[in-house]
Amino acid sequence: MNDMIQTVAVYALPVLFAITLHEAAHAYAAKYFGDTTAYQQGRMSLNPIKHIDPFGTILIPIMMYFATSGAFLFGYAKPVPVDFARLRNPKKQMAWVALAGPAANLFMALLWMIFGILLTALQVENVFFMRMVQAGVLVNLVIFAFNLFPLPPLDGGRILTSLLPQKYAAQFARLEPYGFFILIGLMLLQVLQYWLVPVMVIANTVLKLIVSPLNLLLN
Repeated sequence: MNDMIQTVAVYALPVLFAITLHEAAHAYAAKYFGDTTAYQQGRMSLNPIKHIDPFGTILIPIMMYFATSGAFLFGYAKPVPVDFARLRNPKKQMAWVALAGPAANLFMALLWMIFGILLTALQVENVFFMRMVQAGVLVNLVIFAFNLFPLPPLDGGRILTSLLPQKYAAQFARLEPYGFFILIGLMLLQVLQYWLVPVMVIANTVLKLIVSPLNLLLN
């Protein structure tokens, strides 16, 4: 129980930031391209409460943590409502709206890395903050990679739908009602890791290259 409390304390802030900015980024992108649905429903917000789903964000992760002794975690935020038909160019701009969420997570992973470099440069040796930095990078890379998986209703599925020719896009989009169950199956079979791990490693490598000049300058 003590380990769980410590883990929750370390991950709470990174997770809240990760899901909030991910969903808010979708809302901002949708409004920019012409759909004000999320804005009108108050979802274009940096308030975490607007995006938390009591079942998917709190209950499921806690249940999964206890059921698997922390080996397997899964959860989700309340999806931002987007009416793609209201976008000025729905087929093309759907991809940009979908990409906004993972892009926000990649940017946040970068910010956590920079924060970690600054803590090291300032010789802040607080274990809690360093663990929080590691959690911030990890959480955002996981959300980034997971949401880019090319299966609707994930962002990667919507991006692929946008890129496919109309005939194939319509057929591919029919998978959306079954996407959640397919994902659960892929997770339980440990197949999804063959997508997550390489994407996370590539993203992490790119981010480390970006921050390397700052790291060399300060440390």
